[in-house]
Amino acid sequence: MDKRIFKHARKFHKWLGYLLALQIFAWLLGGLIMSAIPLEKVHGKHLAARQLNNPFKQADYLASVDNIVAQITQPRQISYSHFLTIPTIIVSNSNGEYSFNGVTGSPLVAPSKAQIIANAQAHLLINAQVTDAIKLAKGTREVGFKENIWQVNFDDTFNTTLYLSADSGQVITVRSTIWRIFDFFWMLHIMDYDQREDFNNPLLISFAASSILFCLTGFILLLQNIRFRKRTSRRPSS
Repeated sequence: MDKRIFKHARKFHKWLGYLLALQIFAWLLGGLIMSAIPLEKVHGKHLAARQLNNPFKQADYLASVDNIVAQITQPRQISYSHFLTIPTIIVSNSNGEYSFNGVTGSPLVAPSKAQIIANAQAHLLINAQVTDAIKLAKGTREVGFKENIWQVNFDDTFNTTLYLSADSGQVITVRSTIWRIFDFFWMLHIMDYDQREDFNNPLLISFAASSILFCLTGFILLLQNIRFRKRTSRRPSS
């Protein structure tokens, strides 16, 4: 085998090692942490319930569903739910969801701050107190930049946050320190430092390809080492 191959391989391996060292460490550390944290903990299922059992029966929904559906353009789905002590009928279409009072049939009035806090506490599965409740015209990235929502924060160890719709009061998602740690290492893992969603971004592909080249050059250097050992073992002893 041409010795120049080993020379070039050693040079490429060295500089690729400098370039990839931190990212490979981030991949390994991130993989360890993400695999060690159960997804149930990441999604906050031990902190708050996304849905509560509906205490109302079909007979409690006195409103005319036909009249409600007639108010929505191209309705796709109808579901029966509740908000605190109010039975609700939710109709969805391509534009979103629309909540109605299940007794009167009128559009559900946007809940007050006190009602939002009460509903957040009803969904909570741990012993914690509300530190603040903030109405946001547009949420942060951790809630997918959803608009017109409430952010309710709690004082527990995990800094639990519940996001609720300002229109219906329904819980959108649960976030905590565990989710934020997981999300940080997910960002490092896929190398999408903006939206943290693009698993096919050019930066990740480039580093992954460079890592393959790093392994290949290391394999070539391993062959050189094996070859050198064989030559040494064949030399006659004096």
